[in-house]
Amino acid sequence: MAPTLPLPRPTAAQQAQKRAARLASALPRPLDLTLPSNRYAAAGLAAGTLAPLLLGRGWRSALGTGLAGFSAWATARELDPDHPQTAALALPVAATAALLGGVPHLLGSLTAVSSLRVLSATVGHRPSPGDLLALGAQAALSAFAGQRAAALIPGAALSLAADAGDRFAPAPEAALYGVAAGVLPPTLRRPGRTEGDDKAAENRSVLSDLLSLAALGLSRSLAAPEPVRSGCDLVPARVSAERVQRSRQLALGALGLGLLLRESRGLSPLAAAALAVGLRRSGILEGAAGRTFKPS
Repeated sequence: MAPTLPLPRPTAAQQAQKRAARLASALPRPLDLTLPSNRYAAAGLAAGTLAPLLLGRGWRSALGTGLAGFSAWATARELDPDHPQTAALALPVAATAALLGGVPHLLGSLTAVSSLRVLSATVGHRPSPGDLLALGAQAALSAFAGQRAAALIPGAALSLAADAGDRFAPAPEAALYGVAAGVLPPTLRRPGRTEGDDKAAENRSVLSDLLSLAALGLSRSLAAPEPVRSGCDLVPARVSAERVQRSRQLALGALGLGLLLRESRGLSPLAAAALAVGLRRSGILEGAAGRTFKPS
């Protein structure tokens, strides 16, 4: 019988690479200020925060307005990775809606961005256990805060991502965990009629309703298939066009549910992002830019 050769021990570099792979996340995307679109987002965040202060608003309203615009920018980058101009449009639209119609509940915006990022797989990593925990926590907190439509986005995103069946797909049971995190909390807390009416009044505004309706009006253009050329952040692979299409479809579904549940205000950054993508895909955005910058 031939002697069994011992397996070679992994080198320190290989061990570090494995640890990094385990710790890698599908959620964070650094803001690289060498890119013009990222510098625009940082400037938009600063301007969106400064404008309410100049109008005499408090710091809470100022930060909320700036973050609403930035959240819309980040959401548009997940829905339309090839076209930074859509994110450039979504930022001022969401900031203006927050300034005039009231600051949205930013937890719902964060939940939407995180969920769509995992579904679009723009980072280029399978959701880690920490990512799943973060998405579940966001879903549960959104549900407790009365953001029921936003609370259902993580579970739907994980389900669609698992169905993709590629190397970035989470395990199918992750979707059940996400759905449970968004569905169970409201059953544990049943607000009274007055409290529920107050929540409904806080969760919607005329501007946020109009943003959602405008985005849904462009759903045919927004949800149609489209090739994607952008690459993932961490791996030399192209972002999946099918995943991006599913993210757009999920965004439309969340906006429709938000209108039905009278929670459009919490999803106004998502609505601004979806509207910007829909305007580009329908040709309206390019046509307006061409008329504005047409040489004399």
